[in-house]
Amino acid sequence: MIIVNELKPGTSFEYDGNLYNVLDIDHNKTAMRQMIIKIKVKNLRTGVINEMSFTGGDKVEQAHIDRKEMQYLYDSGEALVFMDVEDYDQIEIPKSRLEWEMQFMKPNDIVSVTMYEGEILGVTLPDKVTLQIVECEQAVKGDTATSANKNAVLETGLQIKVPLFIQNEEMVVVSTADGKYSGRA
Repeated sequence: MIIVNELKPGTSFEYDGNLYNVLDIDHNKTAMRQMIIKIKVKNLRTGVINEMSFTGGDKVEQAHIDRKEMQYLYDSGEALVFMDVEDYDQIEIPKSRLEWEMQFMKPNDIVSVTMYEGEILGVTLPDKVTLQIVECEQAVKGDTATSANKNAVLETGLQIKVPLFIQNEEMVVVSTADGKYSGRA
């Protein structure tokens, strides 16, 4: 058990049968009453972000989340197949749990798979990934009155906005947090 006063961003805990990861914490102490602790958390099973309130001294069960480096192999139709790089064990994760992450992964990429007591929670991607542009609009000369961006489709199917100077077949760096162009590779 861990006292909620000691929680920090990045700490994982179990409460009411759910797994949470602390994103932000705020302590509110007044002279008239007990400390109120507001915690912004992400549910590790559903991905939903919400706020929880506790009083000072409340306890929650600390959760030990395991991370394992695995290689993304292929899409089997209903699920994505990953292989442990150490012992070559393969696991399948349903596509429905990885809708956002699928847009940034290509076969043979190394990702971090998060697990809790044998239950697979999901995939943690690097902050930025390098992907190739497969389809890109042509830039129109003098078309910089509004924004100097054009649409592009990456090798994973993700559609992003890129600057006008980017061409077909170029490698670009994309942020996995918001799916936006970050620079040339």
